[in-house]
Amino acid sequence: METSSCKRAVQRSVGPGWAGYWRPAAWLWGILAGTALQLQQASLAPVWQYAALALLGAVASLLLSRWRGPLPWLDRALCCLAAAALALGLAGMRAAHQAQKQLLPALEGLDLQVEGVIVAMPLPITGGQRFRLKTGQAWQVGQGGQKGAPVAVPPLIDLSWYRADHRAFSGVAPEPPASADADLPLLQAGQRWRLPLRLRAPHGSLNPHGFDYEMWMWEQGVQATGYVRHGQAQGPQLLASGQGHVVERWRQAVRDAMVQRLAPPGQAQAAEQARIAGVLVALVTGEQRAIDREDWRVFRTTGVAHLMAISGLHITLFAWVAAALIRMAWRRSPALCLWLPAPHVALWGGVLCAGLYALFSGWGIPAQRTVLMLVVVAVLASTGRQWPWHMRWLLACVCVVLAQPMALLQAGFWLSFLAVGILFASDRGGSSRSAALPEQGRAQRGLRGACAAAAKLLREQWVVTLAITPLSLLLFGQVSLVGFVANLLAIPWVTWVVTPLALLGAVLRPLWTAAAWALQPLMVALQWLASWPHAALWLAAAPGWAAFVAVLGGIWLVLPWPWRLRLLGLPCLLPALFWQPLRPPHGQFALWALDVGQGQAVVVQTARHSLLYDAGPLYGSGSNAGDRVVVPAMRAMGVRGLDSGRLDLLVLSHAHVDHTGGAQAVAEQLRPVGVLGSLLPYERQRLGIAEAPWQDCAAGQTWTWDGVHFSVLFPGAQELGATDSSIPRDSSGNAHSCVLRIEAAARGGHAASALLPGDIERAQEGALVQRYAGEPSVLRADLMLAPHHGSNTSSTRPLLEAVRPRWVVAQTGYRNRFRHPAARVQQRYQEMQIVLRNTVHCGAAHWRSDQPQTLLCERQKRPRYWRHQAAQQGQTSGILDINKTNQALILDEG
Repeated sequence: METSSCKRAVQRSVGPGWAGYWRPAAWLWGILAGTALQLQQASLAPVWQYAALALLGAVASLLLSRWRGPLPWLDRALCCLAAAALALGLAGMRAAHQAQKQLLPALEGLDLQVEGVIVAMPLPITGGQRFRLKTGQAWQVGQGGQKGAPVAVPPLIDLSWYRADHRAFSGVAPEPPASADADLPLLQAGQRWRLPLRLRAPHGSLNPHGFDYEMWMWEQGVQATGYVRHGQAQGPQLLASGQGHVVERWRQAVRDAMVQRLAPPGQAQAAEQARIAGVLVALVTGEQRAIDREDWRVFRTTGVAHLMAISGLHITLFAWVAAALIRMAWRRSPALCLWLPAPHVALWGGVLCAGLYALFSGWGIPAQRTVLMLVVVAVLASTGRQWPWHMRWLLACVCVVLAQPMALLQAGFWLSFLAVGILFASDRGGSSRSAALPEQGRAQRGLRGACAAAAKLLREQWVVTLAITPLSLLLFGQVSLVGFVANLLAIPWVTWVVTPLALLGAVLRPLWTAAAWALQPLMVALQWLASWPHAALWLAAAPGWAAFVAVLGGIWLVLPWPWRLRLLGLPCLLPALFWQPLRPPHGQFALWALDVGQGQAVVVQTARHSLLYDAGPLYGSGSNAGDRVVVPAMRAMGVRGLDSGRLDLLVLSHAHVDHTGGAQAVAEQLRPVGVLGSLLPYERQRLGIAEAPWQDCAAGQTWTWDGVHFSVLFPGAQELGATDSSIPRDSSGNAHSCVLRIEAAARGGHAASALLPGDIERAQEGALVQRYAGEPSVLRADLMLAPHHGSNTSSTRPLLEAVRPRWVVAQTGYRNRFRHPAARVQQRYQEMQIVLRNTVHCGAAHWRSDQPQTLLCERQKRPRYWRHQAAQQGQTSGILDINKTNQALILDEG
């Protein structure tokens, strides 16, 4: 009996009609497979090859549509292969065409004059504005500011326009945001400008399990970034206004009006009002960057981040409400109903309203995906095609992928389609039973309808939460343990109260104030939930097979099968939930030099301990490497700030902001057991780590973890004795950098080691060499971080002769204005046969003491065609190629 009931349950869950849809299903799955295969390419083929492959796939698909093979499985396999060839060719043609629009390397850093139209509402940033420009004419600036030769620039570029007195990052904390930028014009969408610019190719950091900035820019179609130059002979000139882009101008007007009404400058509690206004701006206009970073942290911890911007849920709800209102209005006219049935008008009217709402929200990729799904559903309904749910779901996926192939790389794509598919697959027919409710009495229908709706909401929320939790762990390494409760509160409140009030405020502005009042208690509740101990669970990144099995287990648990069968999904969750990354063996250590731009952050792990040497730079107001790079990477490595995965020691080499910018974020989120460094009390106070368990760095300190020996070599008593803790040091503190040496246990007669010298310079290098002249083995190391990022004032020949490293890693920013690593230093490494790896070209660098002859680059491990090509040069080539690349790219940024 149990076996037969399980069999019937499986048949119900699969649904009717599978047998009659094998051929179209094979074709649709082939499109997904072909697109996914193209996205794995490391480099692009010529356009004609993709065109030929697409033509071959199209012809084969047409022939196979009229042919029935002798074997059903062969027929389906050929259909799948033909569709895959067609999809791979189409996606490749699109990518190759976009690659042809990339910024020429020769134009990077040159003075250009560019004409173009602002196509999106500008975003206020610290000290200026950021905007997107659709380019027209462009030419190089000649001597004396004269118009030079015309040049080709990408059609879409992202630009920053700072105040003339604004200082870019130069090793000091950036200026606080100004309340008004009197030196800047009021930029608006639709304005046509002629601007003096300097451009560069989009280049982002690349770290394990980190954000892929270059892929994000490729998705947007943006092929260059830059900034407006001040002090040029031909300054910025406004050529025209109102050059189209009406929707963006309307969005900007609504955003500015909301901010002015909800958070006017100069009032008490302006900061709190600005945070509320930022959330409402995101809900109305889709500008997610208006939300404060702390609020994003709360939303992620409580699992409601999907609600706090224009999401598929909001657009679908808007379509549903619009369709209901259109149907009610249409039915009032018998003549209109005879001309066109009300259900069809309501269906397409709802889709049209959803499209307009998505357009107003900025027409982001998630919004495009939702509108396209609604169009697919509307077409199937209008044509009377009663396809089973799995075919409608698959067709919607394919349409989205054909329109935007890179959707397959977006977390939102997988989360939304998995959630929709799970709700379809787990439906026990409750919707069909509830359809009988309108036939009953009004009072009974109202009571039962409300109870049914509440029960359905609870069930759907539980099902979706249980099913997508493994996928959330795979994509984000985090799952909210309070998410179920938080979503039960937030979904109805944000969907039915806050968002409608905020949208209607565009017509009746006092409703914005009401929306702010409605949002405040929810924010308080979410902050309270986020403050619970272990509100969110962070897990180490599991391998692909374990994550895939966990996702299958989550789906298995919610299918409408008997519980005895569904419980078989629980063991599938265990590998991902309890996965621990492979640690070095006893006596050995692993080292990751993270790609943090112009700064430093190095993770060192032994068999049971973790150390972080520096915490990366401060990028800007509210943005630092600790939040964006270091903490996510360390959590993926299994360091979570808990007893079972703690950060044993944070070492801050010195107080310079490119080494300590992320210290506060690391201290708050990873809670290191101890902090060691060369910082004075007032410097620790300024960084917000005054309460951390502190110990001053001094030569002679040693300790051993799991057979690995750590020793501090600098600063010594002489340097420490010359420092008065009550007197501020110079702005850099380089001369007091904490130098750390790490030595593994001997293997095969050799004890591999690494030297982390911070930002010591020529004088400190000389003192270090002289101090240990009688003990030459103390300074020996297989790997060394480039002192002071490879500046001209460091990496002296005596130090290199004393250390004799096989590898040197320079952590620098792309086209950094300091020109690190310096050409003379690179030449010195080459002459001494030392292999240099720059994180600009390498991404995060990974080295192990038990394999000292190998250094792995993150860009080597994950090559993709959208990666910046200049950054790819020198990945596998020798030091000479790397030096040539650096010399070609390092230009004066002024």
